[in-house]
Amino acid sequence: MSTPTYTGDVAVGGPADVRELPGLTVSKVAVSEMANNAYLLRCTATGEGLLVDAADEPAVLLALVGDADLRTVVTTHGHWDHHRALPDVVTATGAATVAHPADAPALPVPVTRPVEHGDTVAVGAQVLEVVHLRGHTPGSIALVWRGPGDAGVHLFTGDSLFPGGVGKTWSAEDFASLVDDVEQRLFAVLPDGTWVYPGHGADTTLGAERPHLREWRERGW
Repeated sequence: MSTPTYTGDVAVGGPADVRELPGLTVSKVAVSEMANNAYLLRCTATGEGLLVDAADEPAVLLALVGDADLRTVVTTHGHWDHHRALPDVVTATGAATVAHPADAPALPVPVTRPVEHGDTVAVGAQVLEVVHLRGHTPGSIALVWRGPGDAGVHLFTGDSLFPGGVGKTWSAEDFASLVDDVEQRLFAVLPDGTWVYPGHGADTTLGAERPHLREWRERGW
């Protein structure tokens, strides 16, 4: 069950795309010259909010937050284009900052809650599972939300998984680490219907990407 008109296709300067799911509303917006995706997750029962990647354009992100009670900002990894608005958003809202400790030193504000693989992060009555995906950066994380009933599984991957492949890596070792983690920690345990919300560009599903895993390994990127 979701908003019938949701596509996940957003453009910098354009409106958010909003998906109404049982228990959770997901709002996606694109910001910055890098066309970063930022996602507001709002618990429909409590009004509490969680922002995935305060990438840039704090005014746009704070407008996205609106009257949600923003309690948490999760940074998927430490690359500069994913956290430029973090100081302004935290100052305006008092939200806690969440990231993996391996990438925490790269962030412009202290991480108030470091998370490891298998930890959970709450947004109101809803719970997200942290998945550590090593390779794009040492501390890249994804978030998994398993919705009630027919809401399905929803996966926020940062720059670790996109339509068409895994995120950029800078060595053969990093690539092997990332593709191994993506295969073992995502594809091996989550269903094909899992909706993927990446850090840039269009959404996808695990089912759409699964047939290409061997191809990704063979090409090495």
